[in-house]
Amino acid sequence: MTLSQIAFGADTLLKKTLLVVAGTILIAIAAKIQVPFWPVPVTLQTLAILFVALSFGARLGAITLLAYLAEGFAGLPVFAGPVAGPAYFAGPTAGFLLGFVLMAWVAGQAAGRGIGTMIGFSILAGAVLYIPGLAWPMAVAEMFGIEAKWVGSSWASIWQYWLSPFILADITKAVIASLLVWKGASLLKR
Repeated sequence: MTLSQIAFGADTLLKKTLLVVAGTILIAIAAKIQVPFWPVPVTLQTLAILFVALSFGARLGAITLLAYLAEGFAGLPVFAGPVAGPAYFAGPTAGFLLGFVLMAWVAGQAAGRGIGTMIGFSILAGAVLYIPGLAWPMAVAEMFGIEAKWVGSSWASIWQYWLSPFILADITKAVIASLLVWKGASLLKR
C-alpha cells in the first residue's frame, strides 16, 4: 500500500487528480529551492520527484511528472529557471526534464515496500535519470539541429560539469525521500 493510499484511502479519479495537482505543485516549489551543497548548489526538485513517486507509485508518479512537464511546456514557471515554455525543452537540461518521467516510474516501483528497497530503487532512479540527461548534451540535441556551446559536449566535460558534482547530492536525496515516505507511512499506519 502506498503512502497516498494509507493517507487518503481508496483511489478514486478525483483523489488521483488532486494528488497529481498537489504533486506538480510540490515539485515546482522544490525546483525553486537551492540548497548549498559541495561542490555545487542543488535544487530539491529531484527530492520532490522521488517523494512523489515513492508516495504515489510508479504509474501515478509518472503521470504526475507528465503533468508537470505539460505545465512547463505551457509556460508556467515550474522549472528551476525563471522561465518555461517550449524553448526550455531545447535547452541544456531538456534530457533531464524528459528523464524525470522515467525517474518517477523507476522509483515508484518501490512504493509501499521496505526502506531498503525504497532507497535502492531511488538510487537506481537517480542513475537512470542521467541516461537521457547526459545523452541530450552529448549527442541527441545535435541530432535535432540545436546549436549551442554545450551541444556535443565531451565525456570529460560531461563528467566534470554534469555528473560528478551531483552524485553525492543525488544519493543523499534518495535516502531522505525514502526515509520521509517510510516514516510517514509508519506514522499513518498507527
